[in-house]
Amino acid sequence: MPGAIKRTLDDLGGLGLLAWDSARFSVRRPFGFALLVEQLYQIGVRSLSITSIVALFTGLVISVQTAYSLAGYGGQVFIGDLVALSLVRELGPVLTSLMVAGRVGAGITAELGSMTVTEQVDAIRALAANPIKKLVIPRVLAAVIMLPLLVVLADMIGIFGGMIIASTELSQSPHFYLRRVIGALSIADVASSLIKSAFFAVIIVFISCYQGLSVRGGAAGVGAATTRTVVTASISILVSDFFITKFLLWAL
Repeated sequence: MPGAIKRTLDDLGGLGLLAWDSARFSVRRPFGFALLVEQLYQIGVRSLSITSIVALFTGLVISVQTAYSLAGYGGQVFIGDLVALSLVRELGPVLTSLMVAGRVGAGITAELGSMTVTEQVDAIRALAANPIKKLVIPRVLAAVIMLPLLVVLADMIGIFGGMIIASTELSQSPHFYLRRVIGALSIADVASSLIKSAFFAVIIVFISCYQGLSVRGGAAGVGAATTRTVVTASISILVSDFFITKFLLWAL
């Protein structure tokens, strides 16, 4: 147990130092726009398919469950409200972030871990370049930009999935359904979703980069670090979601 506590504290300290170095070097030239564009594609565009599929079927499931649960109370008219609020406030940012943590987080750790064990990171330092500047900052910025966009798109796709069930099984018109959706949502709900997703993006990338840059033990170490990234990032998203939700309910 003392060893586990020590490792946890070491990891927290390492993450703090990585975040501090990233903040310091992010305002220094060169800014590396080409690296940023590449990461925008890798993190955002290539995650679009999996997040869209998850969002669509989440909206379908919420609609089916809502229609079944409220059938005895005559509350099926509220299906648009429940789908919109559930997705935008909570399920959209959380599920999208978990999918990105599994796909992007594991990929970042595996890539940086392979570079670390093959001494490519040391070669970057030997060339008087900064590995934080080249490897970490573009990924952080790309994730903060793309994850909120992925969440917005996921929310829209999930709401569309709910509309399919409302139209086919409850005979609600799309106009009525969308009017209920728009009436249920507020600016605070959308802002909460975007703030959560940006915060989750920072968590995912910093954990992924830290695990990748601290890999030891060759290929086996890379595999273990990848597993730790997915588990740690997923738990961190779920735990931080509670505290962010509490804070945003108070602030907004």
